[in-house]
Amino acid sequence: MNILITGAAGFLGTLLTQALLKRGQLRDQTITSLTLTDLYAPARREIASHPLVTVDVGDLLTRIDALCEKNYDAVFHFASAVSGECETDFDLGLRSNLDTTRKLLDALRAQQARNGQAPLLFFASSVAVFGSDPAIALADVVRDGTLPTPQSSYGIHKFICEQMIADYTRKGYIDGRVARLMTVSVRPGRPNGAASSFLSGIVREPLSGIASVCPVELNTAVALSSPNNTIEGILKVVEVSREEFGGRTALNLPALTVTVGEMLQALKDVAGPQVASLVTVQPDATIKRIVGGWPPRFDCQRTNKLGLKADASYRAVIEQYIEMAGIKRPEGVPHRPS
Repeated sequence: MNILITGAAGFLGTLLTQALLKRGQLRDQTITSLTLTDLYAPARREIASHPLVTVDVGDLLTRIDALCEKNYDAVFHFASAVSGECETDFDLGLRSNLDTTRKLLDALRAQQARNGQAPLLFFASSVAVFGSDPAIALADVVRDGTLPTPQSSYGIHKFICEQMIADYTRKGYIDGRVARLMTVSVRPGRPNGAASSFLSGIVREPLSGIASVCPVELNTAVALSSPNNTIEGILKVVEVSREEFGGRTALNLPALTVTVGEMLQALKDVAGPQVASLVTVQPDATIKRIVGGWPPRFDCQRTNKLGLKADASYRAVIEQYIEMAGIKRPEGVPHRPS
């Protein structure tokens, strides 16, 4: 099986690559090649030097023609300009999110015409497709049939891509699988341009002894998923049959609903009050508007039928990050199973 991952040097792209290399197969087929493309090479040497891996560095929009001279059995499309970037630079969002996805879809359509096989395409969408429209208020609980009404450029881009992928799937050009990812927390590394970046930063930075700013009120509720739970959901979505996936509409991955205050309490419980005190609340109107417009509560019946569940607690999420990042637990704060 030949696989292409766009945005492969990013956090989720890296985790997915590691999971696939560890498995050695996808959909009961042996992985024969992994092509990883991004603006920069994977940071992990063991990935870049793996015999199955080919690294392609450059602007995806200009690289698609060359990349797709090769046929792929499966494509994971993560490359995207993130929420804050799309609000700041409108043209960047259009180019990175819409133009690139359309060109990739047409390249896969051409592949299907060459060999008669519709490649599998996984697209990482977002809960940002939902919002409260002046004519249609956001439901208290988002269900599988809730109408997307995005209130940001990023959310609109994601919803447009969802619909294009559904149509290319309807036409038989691809086997499209779209999942709306919850905000992933805790992400390692540095803050990025996403409006949701602080939902990792208010845990990640304090655990490293660095002060962090929370730009929303403590009673702000959010829908989150741990890195491991997110990758598990993505792999499940691509491995189920077309019938099990159910139609062509994007599905919502499971969500853990917590308030920011509960997140900080979990940090205090895990790492102690001194660590938690490194977070200060300084509301930012722009971030509050974007994040506050995203739905915090979900009823994900389609993903429940696939056996996927939300994380047990945010404390468990923090414990997962501590183990993943190899962080030394503060003295006097014992580990307790979550």
